[in-house]
Amino acid sequence: MAGERCGDDVSEHLSQNPQLARWVDSFRGYCESNKQWSARREFILRNMEAFPAVKPGMSGGSGGLDRLLSLSMAWANHVFLGCSYPQAVMDKVREMGEGIAVQDPPVHRTTRDGLTARGKRSATDEGDGDGCGKRAKTAANEAAGRPWSAAQKCGPPPQAPAEHQPFFNRLYKAVAWKLVSAGGFGPNLDHFEILRSCVESCKQTLTCVFVALKDIAGLPAGRTQKDGHVCEIRCQTVYMGTGYGRDEAAAKAMASKEALKVFQGRKVTVKVCRRRYKGRDVEDLMLLDDLPRTQGFPPALSYPFQGEPPEDGAP
Repeated sequence: MAGERCGDDVSEHLSQNPQLARWVDSFRGYCESNKQWSARREFILRNMEAFPAVKPGMSGGSGGLDRLLSLSMAWANHVFLGCSYPQAVMDKVREMGEGIAVQDPPVHRTTRDGLTARGKRSATDEGDGDGCGKRAKTAANEAAGRPWSAAQKCGPPPQAPAEHQPFFNRLYKAVAWKLVSAGGFGPNLDHFEILRSCVESCKQTLTCVFVALKDIAGLPAGRTQKDGHVCEIRCQTVYMGTGYGRDEAAAKAMASKEALKVFQGRKVTVKVCRRRYKGRDVEDLMLLDDLPRTQGFPPALSYPFQGEPPEDGAP
């Protein structure tokens, strides 16, 4: 779609292309307001040209379309709910959303640069309290501008598990119903599609981080020469699963399968746990089931929290 088209121009174009309108409207979340969907729909249409493999009429499951839809959710979540994501994602969606006019968008009281600066909203009207922990992130965002020191605590704030828990309670129910309709958890399911659709039905998006196996330090000598990738899946900065595969698609599928396993218990709980990240112990937000654990956690591939310590030897 032409980058210059916006607002009424988009509606007029869709009125003249009913097939395109039906296709793009199929990606609307069931609880998205008209304002939110109108903005996200424009984001999708504006950026289709950047994903040549995405064609009107295609369904979810393709890498390009899934990535475009995930980025559109990240952009909308930030604009309307105040959610924040790893800096690379924020930079990407900021660029992709440039020029989209949102009428009277909320202003979230954090120090992170917003994707839009118009409109006003009181602190008591900033959306769902369990959405993204905006008040908790304010202090972390402010700390991002200060030099890190050993006395400065890294990682998620203590109240983060309680703030994220309501969302994952809703996601637990969504996954449970989805698995029932699919005939139960099994090896032949499209695990990523199930997880993605459930997360997006709850108005959030998944974050996938990929690292080549050869680039991961500390692996046993016999494995360091093997080809392949490792994928880590998070949602709202909460770790959900890690998987290995011969390529990124296979790694993502395995990570999704591991993430869905967590939903097989009687409940899921967000907790702060100690993990290894770049050779040091850090506190991370993790989604856990109620089943006994017989082994430790895999090392973290990403660390989406403010206050990350510098690399060894850095000032």
